[in-house]
Amino acid sequence: MAPVKLTEYRQIEHITTRGPAQLRRLALAAVFLAGVIVFTRTQFGHLDQAWLLIAAALIGGYMAMNIGANDVANNVGPAVGSRAMTLGTAIVIAAVFEAAGAIIAGGDVVSTVKNGIIDPADIGDPMVFVWVMIGALLGAAIWLNIATWLGAPVSTTHSIVGGVMGAGIASSGFAIVNWPVMGAIAASWVISPLVGGLLAAALLYVLERKVLWQVDPVQAAIRYLPYLLGLMAGAFTTYIALKGVQNVLSISSPVAFGLGLVAGVITFLLTRPGIARRSSSLQQSREGVNTLFTIPLVAAAALLSFAHGANDVANAVGPLAGVVEALTSDGVSADSEAGIPLWVLVIGAVGISLGLALYGPRLIRTVGSEITQLDRSRAFCVALSAALTVIVASQLGLPVSSTHVALGGIFGVGFLREYLDQRMAKAVEDVLHSHQGDEHIAEVERMLYTFVNADAETKRDMLSQLSDMGHEAVITAAQRRKLKKALKRQQVRREHLFRIVSAWIITVPASAVLSALFYFALRGMMV
Repeated sequence: MAPVKLTEYRQIEHITTRGPAQLRRLALAAVFLAGVIVFTRTQFGHLDQAWLLIAAALIGGYMAMNIGANDVANNVGPAVGSRAMTLGTAIVIAAVFEAAGAIIAGGDVVSTVKNGIIDPADIGDPMVFVWVMIGALLGAAIWLNIATWLGAPVSTTHSIVGGVMGAGIASSGFAIVNWPVMGAIAASWVISPLVGGLLAAALLYVLERKVLWQVDPVQAAIRYLPYLLGLMAGAFTTYIALKGVQNVLSISSPVAFGLGLVAGVITFLLTRPGIARRSSSLQQSREGVNTLFTIPLVAAAALLSFAHGANDVANAVGPLAGVVEALTSDGVSADSEAGIPLWVLVIGAVGISLGLALYGPRLIRTVGSEITQLDRSRAFCVALSAALTVIVASQLGLPVSSTHVALGGIFGVGFLREYLDQRMAKAVEDVLHSHQGDEHIAEVERMLYTFVNADAETKRDMLSQLSDMGHEAVITAAQRRKLKKALKRQQVRREHLFRIVSAWIITVPASAVLSALFYFALRGMMV
């Protein structure tokens, strides 16, 4: 019998260990959901329709886990992909700050989830409203589970909005839907990734030209990076004030921008001498400058997670809060600011954190490294563009999805890299086209293939060497076409682009159809 090769052994080991790991994840998820059932049964077992509330709490916990598995990857993926922190560290940081944001600052039901898509008053019967909310939760959760399995990060807000719309239409017809709100949500499919991508690409282009392409990038970093770090500190301070703390304290936009300005100035004053002190120990290269972005990326991942927990927890527990209100009071209040009970927030917070820890790594890797290659400077531009886009859009009243903004930033960075590579390739082609002779074809080919991966100083040296070759450095037209095709690399993996965009487009209708089916099934059992 032939010995087993090392690669075959690793495949066998992967197959034999995958099953037990999957079972452990399922067991932990089952323990959490069982705890939700026990708690809800203990607290509300005296109600006439207690089983409906228990079912809603169970589905809300399941929805929260799917949010953690899918949506949180956008907050920490760039930092992990750029190696600013490990996957394990990212999961711990995100879980802690997601839970903190949900419990501390997640105290209001998002009006769009509970009242913005459909009007509970148009339904009339509180029990029908309960069926609508349960159907919406289950349909949205199932769709998120499918999207996570497919490796497609999607908007959890769009998922629950589609769920509420579909179940609402199933119960009361198309007239119940607030179609202007749905139109604004559809517009965000284009606005969010486009603005996020353009801003991230613009930030990276400025960073490349002013710092990374300079002969002495570390000295350029001393001059320009404090401004970028100050901008990031100001943006995230404003972001948290508007999107996180706003749920605890009433902060006006001028106050939020004032706090951001103060934070930005303080950061600028502190980082400039700090970078100067570190300059002697840094390599005069892109890698040396990249080390300066490590702490800002970790901080950005934590702050994005806090704001995400504060806002998106309502996607899991907003409908659940509506069910609780309908079953424990005389009906559903028309007040869009009705609060979420603390125990409901805890279910959402724990579910998001657990879903991230158990099932989040796959999409974290997709966002961080599989769409395009991210180093720390590129990841910094993605994180900063996400904060700036959400702030500006909220002030202009434009509908944006934080998920689409973050992924749009990653796509923008990748397409900018493709554009810059093509410009460099054209510069090399022009140099070669101006010479005659063909004795050094092999050397020219070697230099061309290594050119696009070199730093700025090496590129200049290589172009100088090509010029010094004189008339012997020419290649034929056919060879130029072959090399140009080889140099025209795709920095964005198209299969991920098409899969993610397709998932974005069908999220609302897919969640709507599933939720409508679950509503009809529930109604069939109850009537």
